[in-house]
Amino acid sequence: MHALIVDDSRAMRHILRKIVEPMGFQIAEAGNGLEGLERLNEIPNMELVLVDWNMPEMNGFEFVKAVRANPAYTGMKLVMVTTETEPSKMARALMAGVDEFLMKPFTSEMLLDKLQLIGVGMPSMA
Repeated sequence: MHALIVDDSRAMRHILRKIVEPMGFQIAEAGNGLEGLERLNEIPNMELVLVDWNMPEMNGFEFVKAVRANPAYTGMKLVMVTTETEPSKMARALMAGVDEFLMKPFTSEMLLDKLQLIGVGMPSMA
């Protein structure tokens, strides 16, 4: 399983990695949306993307729109990890294809609950 963490804060990428990696994910990182799209092209079968909203180059909202416009990424789960709490922005992101929101600051339990809610990292019944 592969997960991509897109955030311009190296510290935040590290925190998210420490929570998600023990779930069995191989982690890729990017510092902005453009780098995130490059990682998606390099690594097939990405299951999960944790993306910040406010970043240079390409923000998280633009990244989500680009990802959802590409049929190759249809099954990928997108979680917006952000300080943005304005309802109109959240609604726009949901309409653009975000599966779930996680507000900063957060705990590892909060992130794990959100992932469980959208069915990520659950043991397969195969």
